[in-house]
Amino acid sequence: MNLRILGIDPGLRITGYGAIVCDARGPALLEAGVITPDASAPLERRLGQLHAELSAVLVTAKPDVMVIEELWSGYKNPTTAVLMGHARGVLCLAAHEYGVPVRHLVHSLVKRSLAGSGSASKEQLKRMVMQQLGLRTTPQPDDVSDALALALALANIELTERRLGPLVAHAVR
Repeated sequence: MNLRILGIDPGLRITGYGAIVCDARGPALLEAGVITPDASAPLERRLGQLHAELSAVLVTAKPDVMVIEELWSGYKNPTTAVLMGHARGVLCLAAHEYGVPVRHLVHSLVKRSLAGSGSASKEQLKRMVMQQLGLRTTPQPDDVSDALALALALANIELTERRLGPLVAHAVR
């Protein structure tokens, strides 16, 4: 398997991204960082900034696939979910414009794929990201670590699907 994966932790204030390549030796970090739209700008300008900056990342990282966290909404914060939906939509649009397929993962599946439990702590996930990528320190801020966790989880899922076949791998999820 030689696969370039771009993980995205979407947000209107901070969007984390992490690009990895997976080959016979395992996963390796290509690049990671954050996109930070101007928080004082109107929504449409922030969305434009997200689109433009992710487009630049797509050009440099050249991913085969992008993975983004599935939208989750609590009853107490419906407005946050709607705004996050705007951000996710713009990020998915940028991927589409560059011909990059998008996969969506729920956070519990990311935790299960990396740490073996859907209720793993954030610290456990950070340690797994460090271990799997051979990093000496935790990627900062948390948005970057979360994006890398998404990319690694998708790599694990893809590897499982290639070994066992999609139907068996889907049953394992």
